Amino acid sequence: MSEQTQMTAANRLGLDYRAEAERLGKPVVPIIDGHAHINGEHAAKVYKEVCDLYGIERVYSQTQLAHAEKVKEVMGDRIRFVAIPEYMHEDRKWAHTEGFLENLEKWHALGARMVKFWGAPRLRDYAGAIGLPAEEIVPFDSPWKLKIAQRAKELGMNLMVHVADPDTWFSTMYKDASVYGTKRDQYESLNRLLEKTGMRCLGAHMGGSPEDLGFLTELMDRHADLVLDTSATKWMIRELSKQPTDELVAFLDRFEGRVVFGSDIVTHDQHLISTDPDSPEFGNQLASSEDEAFDLYASRYWALRTMYETDYRGESNIADPDLAMCDPERYDELSAPALHGHKLSDRRLQVLYRGACEQTLDKWYGE
Repeated sequence: MSEQTQMTAANRLGLDYRAEAERLGKPVVPIIDGHAHINGEHAAKVYKEVCDLYGIERVYSQTQLAHAEKVKEVMGDRIRFVAIPEYMHEDRKWAHTEGFLENLEKWHALGARMVKFWGAPRLRDYAGAIGLPAEEIVPFDSPWKLKIAQRAKELGMNLMVHVADPDTWFSTMYKDASVYGTKRDQYESLNRLLEKTGMRCLGAHMGGSPEDLGFLTELMDRHADLVLDTSATKWMIRELSKQPTDELVAFLDRFEGRVVFGSDIVTHDQHLISTDPDSPEFGNQLASSEDEAFDLYASRYWALRTMYETDYRGESNIADPDLAMCDPERYDELSAPALHGHKLSDRRLQVLYRGACEQTLDKWYGE
């Protein structure tokens, strides 16, 4: 790292991400990112440059409804939308119930053919904060999720689910199982949802369990129409780097065509604006200039491509706060886990980066 380069959470190694993109070269096939959150007209332009550099041809995005048209103007045919609730709506209760149901037609008109169900354990806290009994919206087979799923099915849409969270979170913020349940408990209502609806489903973040490929194997065997994405870059780098290469390869081979590439990149115009250190947002702002936003978005694709394509051995370029959360005496806010490059074969990269999505999500969207 150059003495002039300040370590940041998105660039711990002082990398020139434009030069690194050139060094990596074009991927074996143009990449389809099956999981991102592209918001903000100006941030989308920065993200588009990152896509051009790192070989990302298309993205499936959980864009806020209010941003969809402007983002579409920037991204054009390179973006496809996933229906989500209006998280920023002033009436959050309406947004997660009647509003979400009503908005499905708007999303369908925008080309969305997946509807996202967020079922993380902390949704229990969120439900209470907006005045909803947890059982009405938290379980995947809760009354409101079933209503929305049924309408989505009538419209020819499919499901995306966020189930569970990292093991690190269950050992810290969710350690009270009497409130949040165990990690395995999270999957009970998902199993019921898939069995009740018979819908095709994308399981975000490696189905919520990149730590346990054996459990994922059981889940995939149980649900033939379940597909996984590899999004949540920090989580995947930490946990997939720990997996022995032969075991990860065996999993990808067993479920060839059912594991799609994803990043979970979140863009927003706020990333391009300097934040006042006295503001409550300071410290939560992941970027505060166009250059920092570029590094933030590029860092995810550099890390993922490095893990899949190379034999790199070293620390991740991205800080991982879960380390300090679990062991604050050993780690700080800029600590990072090991990044273990698995150097997948060209054939496996072709499937992960593109082929799996062409066989699944693209077909769900009418390709």
